[in-house]
Amino acid sequence: MIDLKDKIDLNKLPQHIAIIMDGNGRWAKKRGKLRIFGHESGVKAVRETTEAAAELGIKYITLYAFSTENWDRPKYEIDALMQLLVNTISKETKTLNENNIKLVAIGDLKSLPKDCYQNLNKSIENTANNTRMTLVLALSYSSKWEIIEAVKNIAQKVQNNQILPQNITQNDFSDCLSTSLLGIPDPDLLIRTSDEYRISNFLLWQIAYAELYFTPTLWPDFRKEDLYEAIVNYQKRERRFGKTSEQIKPI
Repeated sequence: MIDLKDKIDLNKLPQHIAIIMDGNGRWAKKRGKLRIFGHESGVKAVRETTEAAAELGIKYITLYAFSTENWDRPKYEIDALMQLLVNTISKETKTLNENNIKLVAIGDLKSLPKDCYQNLNKSIENTANNTRMTLVLALSYSSKWEIIEAVKNIAQKVQNNQILPQNITQNDFSDCLSTSLLGIPDPDLLIRTSDEYRISNFLLWQIAYAELYFTPTLWPDFRKEDLYEAIVNYQKRERRFGKTSEQIKPI
């Protein structure tokens, strides 16, 4: 029997995979546990997925870890999540360095609790010189927030006479997004777990031409084989970017 990993064409890998890690709460509820138990168990899925992506040669992986809307959840859950984040980042920094993985983050990071923000920045600094793969954490992030921030940036440039309104292009706008400011290319593949078919305010501008993959697997159960399956599915698709099949594959 051929292993899923063996079906992957290493010459046609997605450069950037973005993941909406959904289903932690339901996973915990099925086991009669508090939601935070699901989040804690999801850390293993993060570790396995990151390692598998790096082993294959994926250059960027973005994980939707905490949205701006998540601040509306019960305070005890938010507090537990923030503490989990602090502990996980501190513990995993050594592993990231051992695997030559760079950590960066996007989102309204200054809205994070002080200890979380400080630990995050410390890990970002400690892994800054790693080159094998970039792990992007989307924290206190929403695409609408990011787009508004880009609009403010553009407006400031207009006010400073750096650009005329009629000359603003798509590239000018893209350049003001947090991903572009960090040199992160748009995702080729977006994965969402837990059998939900929504984008949930995640990288809305950047995924304009990304391939979307939905799986019923709850995030804490997501493993290397699930990532391989998503990539195999991705490689079966024809990416046309608005062109025709004939233009992509001339007769």
